[in-house]
Amino acid sequence: MTAWAIWLVLAGVLIAAELFIGTFYLLMLALGLVAGGIAALLQVSLEWQLLIAAVVGIGATIALRRSGFGRRRVRQATSDPNVILDIGQSLHVDQWQAQGDVYIARVKYRGAMWDVELVPGISALPGQYVIREVRGSRLIVAP
Repeated sequence: MTAWAIWLVLAGVLIAAELFIGTFYLLMLALGLVAGGIAALLQVSLEWQLLIAAVVGIGATIALRRSGFGRRRVRQATSDPNVILDIGQSLHVDQWQAQGDVYIARVKYRGAMWDVELVPGISALPGQYVIREVRGSRLIVAP
């Protein structure tokens, strides 16, 4: 088997492993292996093939890390609609009650009575509101 074919087989193995892991980092290293395979196809010496593969793989990994795709976005579970399906749903509030600097209400939502808290900085008027967060048994809403 020729050197360039070995490089491409190794790149294929990394791409297959990346499918199971779900990150793009192994894909970036596979790009480095493909670059090494191209260098081997151009009949560059083995030392230069290894150097090109390493530089391209590490460079692609660093570029991925600095981009928005390489960073994990940390969200609180209380405000993540993928965790709590009530987030984004609407409900109707008839009357707000001031409790210190927080406005609260008691509303019927999904067949049960819930405590509702208004997001700070919004005027407390009756009407339709959207659930933005769930803290325990209290729904945090905004217009």
